[in-house]
Amino acid sequence: MDRNEVLLVGRLSAAVEERSLPSGDTMTKWRLLVRRRRHRRDGMVTDSIPCVSFNQEVADVLRTLRPRDAMEVTGAFRCRVFGPASGKVWAYEVEVATVRVIEADPLPAGEPGEPLVPSAPRPVAVLAEAG
Repeated sequence: MDRNEVLLVGRLSAAVEERSLPSGDTMTKWRLLVRRRRHRRDGMVTDSIPCVSFNQEVADVLRTLRPRDAMEVTGAFRCRVFGPASGKVWAYEVEVATVRVIEADPLPAGEPGEPLVPSAPRPVAVLAEAG
């Protein structure tokens, strides 16, 4: 059976963007910074992961956050295709169904600190209900 489930724990990279769509829905976009377990000599390696949500509850939570705030998100990996047939643009992102703020002390400047730890694993049935 196919599954498309994503669980990410990281930090908000910058202020979120909201865009009204022609359908009347609102799309909320942001980037989540996720540190890799591997350290480089010159510092920590991070991935900047594009996230999007069409869920009003997710948008309400995101509006309360500031850059560098920690969160856990669940959702699905998506590929959207834009543009005319002669010049298609492919965008990969995580479509977020749930977001949970992680209360953590801010990291001192220049220290990578310990990786954030996600909550305990949840049964698949719970994730299926979320999205």
